[in-house]
Amino acid sequence: MKQQHTSALGRRQFSIGLGAAALGGFHAVARAQSEGRIVLGQSAAMTGPAAQLGLQFHHGAKLYFDQLNAQGGVGRRMVEIHVLDDGYEPDRCAENTRKLIADDVFALFGYIGTPTSLAAVPLFNQAKVPFFGPFTGAEALRQPFNRLVFHVRASYYDETALIVRQLTHLGLKKIAVFHQNDAYGKAGLDGVTRALAEQQLAPVATATVERNSVDVKAAVDKLVAAKPDAVVQIAAYGAAAAFVRAARKAGYGGTFYNVSFVGTQALADELGKDGAGVVVSQVVPSPYQPSRPITREFLDAIKKGGNKVQANYSSMEGYLAARVFAEGLRQAQAGGGKITRESFIAGIEALGTQVISGFQVAFSASSHAASKFVEMSMLTGDGRVRT
Repeated sequence: MKQQHTSALGRRQFSIGLGAAALGGFHAVARAQSEGRIVLGQSAAMTGPAAQLGLQFHHGAKLYFDQLNAQGGVGRRMVEIHVLDDGYEPDRCAENTRKLIADDVFALFGYIGTPTSLAAVPLFNQAKVPFFGPFTGAEALRQPFNRLVFHVRASYYDETALIVRQLTHLGLKKIAVFHQNDAYGKAGLDGVTRALAEQQLAPVATATVERNSVDVKAAVDKLVAAKPDAVVQIAAYGAAAAFVRAARKAGYGGTFYNVSFVGTQALADELGKDGAGVVVSQVVPSPYQPSRPITREFLDAIKKGGNKVQANYSSMEGYLAARVFAEGLRQAQAGGGKITRESFIAGIEALGTQVISGFQVAFSASSHAASKFVEMSMLTGDGRVRT
């Protein structure tokens, strides 16, 4: 499998530079809207321990929208994303959301994380602003149904069901869960517990880590003592990497499974050679296998854009979310010519079941969860990701 091999430090320096550039343009939002642009608001971690999730997703989405704009946008309206850094903290995300709504963004797009997205819910509900493509699979954002919320990715229930199915098929039934101590961690734990219960099993042990922390000692001590066959990790890449290293140092010889939110390439960068054998479930097709149409399109876009975006699962998800968003805009325009929030919502629902560059999505007036696509990937010891 081919993959870019720039250094992790170089990637981060480059990413932070792009993030800062994106932040600098925020105050143009109101003016841009009045000029007929379609301005999206994003609150995401652009700095801090989860920064790579926000940076990479943003870069992938911006890559698509920049190329869409170069071709004339949608109905000659350009699409822009203005991002505010929340550091993966709910209170900062809520404040960002208030600012974005006050500036009359067309929609909120690509929020990163469960606790942050949940903090935005009452705000966008009150303002009746669409909330599209959050980087989370939490059930709390899917049930009960909310007409303003649109998911491009599969749920954590879908991911954890496949993880548990694979583990139990391998005869591994003593499964522990290491999870973040917040809404994200609980969503993943609920998924694992539910999948195990269907096979008359339960987690042999659970342990937590605080959000934006890598203090994993207590969790390692507790879970290693339980001697599980495998540990399912529901955390961001920093804590997940710290746990893998510390558990192995403590003599644990079992396997580690992660859900997609971990940030696959960031996890591989953090672990280096220690990543060999670590498994991650994925909710978008591999960005490294050009046999798939959406991957070919993505890699071609990167090349045409001057190879400024790293191909990884997080940037691929941002690109795909932007791609689907644009289809909704086109439907809105086709439905009546004028693109409004209401016509956009109707446009996305009108997509029905469609295959977009080989990736199937299914929207309707009663379901805004577009995909159940999940597959497994494994890190190698040289920073690569194998599917």
